[in-house]
Amino acid sequence: MLQDKAQSVLDELVDAGAETGLQLAVYHHGALVADAVAGIADSRTGRGVTPDTPFFSFSAGKVMTSLIAHLLVGTGAVDYDTPVVDLWPEFGAHGKATTTLRHVLTHSTGLPAMPRDIGPADLTDWSRVCAAIADAEPRWRPGARTGYHSFTFGFLVGEVARRATGTPMRRLLHEWVAAPLGIDGDLYFGVPRTELTRLARLEDAAPVVPPGGDTVLAPWEMQPAAAMGNSHEILQADIPSVGTFTARGIAAMQAALLDGRLIDSRQLEEVTAVAFEGIDQVFGNPVRLALGYPLGRLGARPDESRTTFGWIGGGGSYVYADTATGTSFAMTKTRLTPHFATAQRLAELTTAELDSPA
Repeated sequence: MLQDKAQSVLDELVDAGAETGLQLAVYHHGALVADAVAGIADSRTGRGVTPDTPFFSFSAGKVMTSLIAHLLVGTGAVDYDTPVVDLWPEFGAHGKATTTLRHVLTHSTGLPAMPRDIGPADLTDWSRVCAAIADAEPRWRPGARTGYHSFTFGFLVGEVARRATGTPMRRLLHEWVAAPLGIDGDLYFGVPRTELTRLARLEDAAPVVPPGGDTVLAPWEMQPAAAMGNSHEILQADIPSVGTFTARGIAAMQAALLDGRLIDSRQLEEVTAVAFEGIDQVFGNPVRLALGYPLGRLGARPDESRTTFGWIGGGGSYVYADTATGTSFAMTKTRLTPHFATAQRLAELTTAELDSPA
């Protein structure tokens, strides 16, 4: 039984000191089949992790961002090939007028890095960040190449959505996803001040060392740090390149995406098809992207997981769903590691226990 085996692995990792606090949730064909926790949510107080403990999980939150884009398309306000400038005219500066929502979702707009004058503290100022992105010069012609848009991604999707609806991403997430699914309190872009005491407190597994060499992304974009994930200013801000959630909540959201409660089967097929293949211009590795998600499961060969889509989060969190097996997986943790060994081990356990095509 996956629940018992997963709980055993989580307990083992905490007992061995490899991890300090974790959550794992798995849905299979709409049923919650694993909901396991272990360890400490806050080492300062000794408060334990529960299934209701939200975790700031860096880029794993991009699954929420991409879903908002797909729900926006579902309203008919835009489609995937709508030019961004139709909604955000200022964005057309410096040759970006041909950029479409499809380019945004495939990280091919040519804006992988935040403008140089935008630092971590500026992420809480939506208008300033969006103005800087609109005025930025792309590194390549929109749609020609792809490269991981670490922090720009969320603001690009978010400003398109805000211009189309008049509503910020944090409210769209609540009104379009969390409230209808009955998981209010489990998914956040911007945590209410009154909820901050519920959150897990992150910790760095090792001293944060800025990457060397000529990198595209700024050091703060490259390497997650507990200081960012514990900052009340960052946590309360609407920054949809990252997110705060419970494993159970985000897995429930992905399960609803798979079973037709959020988008229909035709759109799901379009969303999860290969939309871009190429060499990532930031990291140099081959990538296969769907609309808003990398394709493939962590640790699996590409031909083994063509129907799997999701996001890893800096520090080791992981969210994925598989259209072939009806599996929705989410794992969050407090200790930020430079590897994904825990996520891969739990994903492989899940696959071994559940993932035979229906």
